[in-house]
Amino acid sequence: MWARVAQLILVNVLTCGLEICMATGTIYIPPLLLESGMEERFMTMVLGVGPVLGLVFVPMIGSASDRWSGRFGRRRPFIWALCVGVLLSLLIIPHASSIAALLAPRPRRLELLLLVSGICLIDFCGQACFTPLEALVSDLFPGEEESRQAFSVYSFMISLGGCVGYLLPTVDWHTGSLAVLLGGQEPFIYALLTLIFLLSLLTTAFISEERGVGEVSSKRLNSATGVAPKSSRCCPRPQHLRLVVKGCLSLLPRLYETYQHVPLVIRRLFVAELCSWMALMSFLLFYTDFVGEALFHGVPTAQPGTEERLHYDEGVRMGSLGLFLQCVTSLVFSLLMDRLVARVGMRAIYLSSMVLLALATSVMTVSRSLPLVTLMAAATGYTFCTLQILPYSLTCLYHSNKQVFFACSKSLPSVDKKGAEKMMLPPGAVMQHYTNGHPGGMPGPGPSLKGLADAPSLGLYVSLPMDTLLVPPSIPPAPPRGMCLDMAILDSAYLLSQVLPSLCMGFIVHLTGSVTAYMACASAFSLLAIYFSGRVIFDKGDLNSCLSLSA
Repeated sequence: MWARVAQLILVNVLTCGLEICMATGTIYIPPLLLESGMEERFMTMVLGVGPVLGLVFVPMIGSASDRWSGRFGRRRPFIWALCVGVLLSLLIIPHASSIAALLAPRPRRLELLLLVSGICLIDFCGQACFTPLEALVSDLFPGEEESRQAFSVYSFMISLGGCVGYLLPTVDWHTGSLAVLLGGQEPFIYALLTLIFLLSLLTTAFISEERGVGEVSSKRLNSATGVAPKSSRCCPRPQHLRLVVKGCLSLLPRLYETYQHVPLVIRRLFVAELCSWMALMSFLLFYTDFVGEALFHGVPTAQPGTEERLHYDEGVRMGSLGLFLQCVTSLVFSLLMDRLVARVGMRAIYLSSMVLLALATSVMTVSRSLPLVTLMAAATGYTFCTLQILPYSLTCLYHSNKQVFFACSKSLPSVDKKGAEKMMLPPGAVMQHYTNGHPGGMPGPGPSLKGLADAPSLGLYVSLPMDTLLVPPSIPPAPPRGMCLDMAILDSAYLLSQVLPSLCMGFIVHLTGSVTAYMACASAFSLLAIYFSGRVIFDKGDLNSCLSLSA
């Protein structure tokens, strides 16, 4: 019992440290870009580069992680590689001007290029790192109830990291001796983030991750092809890495095809996640800039020390306070989520969180009262907590009952009617399909197919697809659908939700001439999220209703 709790805490310490870095970066990145002379419409486009890279590479990282087998497990090698990128960006961003001065006689352009590169790197590596972390949590704590409790702790640690990350910039560090020694508030903050992140990264070395599916799939593949499995010592690491990279690159032309064959339950959850995160990200990414300009009437491009610039900096600090309160709200609901779901159900929690987000962003659009806007910002923590827990709990539910939730999916191999022999019994009975197309793949301990238990014993006929027996032994069976791939699909919705606002918001603000457009767009996306959240499949009853309507 205590060993399981220790594992859960160790996994989520890195989650907390990573969120501290991402939260602080969310506050400092827009002001840094605007202070460097970049226009607001181009600044929002820079914020979209990291998520675009994530859209391309995160699904490949998830697929490669599902197939990886090695002495350090399936998830940790990818976590460590992405963490190296985060550490590198923490060094580049605060020292871009110093590095540019050493490398170029006219460092202005190089400084901006280094700053943009560091921001894109931390956006991509930081957000991509959450995917194998989520998969690691689901590996260690499978099942619907256990995974929901684990992801509640996961959301708690993310909220705790956000509290620390949003609280750090609210403190004035300029007067501290260490801040003066390091060159100011930003270098001191980033040095502190580097230390926190290194300490949290060390905890992953103590996680006892099992080698799991990667090796099992390899053994099943080798036994099917008649090739004896090689020992891991006989396969050098560079060769293994080269094969994985080659496999990742081969997935690029098939990326669109992969999304075409996503199961219905994942597809609907993806669309709801996309609209929900677009609403929340339109608020999160630009909230501090909204407070600084709309509520405090500051100017981010004004010279340091002027009244307009001081007003803007004060607004950024108050915006950080609002985001801090949002994380506090999310932290509280993370502790209560399991009880709330048990009492009212996941559907009511999900839909109510979207309605609250729509209400909060609408109030922020029309109100200029700082206490009311701050209160509405704190209320969005309920939505943030919901999006951190329920979608991943639903994914674990789907995978624990694959024969039910993925039965109508194109991703499962279809049965060739000409190549299947069927033992027929009286008409009007129920047909039972075995997993993987043969009797050895019977459903596991999850719930059986609806209607099977209620069928009369004399009216039951069994369909035994024989197509797997007709397949030549050189063709391996289709591998099982990996958990990390579906986690990557959901995280792609999170990444895409940042791309669209980042590309569009700058031009919308430029056309309207007001940063209030940020909150108005968030309110519009919230209404879409309410509609598509009602189409999410939360249980087998929703799936049966969906299939009956489509039929």
